Amino acid sequence: MQNLTDEVAQIVSRSAISLGTTHVFNIGSTGVVGTIEFEPGLESDFPQILDQLVPPSREYGHELAWNDGNGHSHLQASWIGPDLTVPVRQNQLVLGTWQQIFHLECDVKAREREIVVTVSGD
Repeated sequence: MQNLTDEVAQIVSRSAISLGTTHVFNIGSTGVVGTIEFEPGLESDFPQILDQLVPPSREYGHELAWNDGNGHSHLQASWIGPDLTVPVRQNQLVLGTWQQIFHLECDVKAREREIVVTVSGD
């Protein structure tokens, strides 16, 4: 799990967009993007609760086709989603005090991911 807030804020700041939105998108089918209070407890709790809701130990149809052990990864990522849209005001992200943008890799092994950030507006 990675905190992307500072990197996205820098992109927004360089964009010269004073009012609009920024869209953060994970390219890949087993990674998610969202917001959370990025602190050690939740950084640990969030992946654990996903594994309880969509357990890696269960046999999924994806395993029958590919035998790669990551059927749960695809389902977790589909459930949470690959993207996030955040308002931009006065050339800054509009986030709550304890709200940060995160990326979580749900796959069974580390992946190199490309995150696309698009800023739109005036």
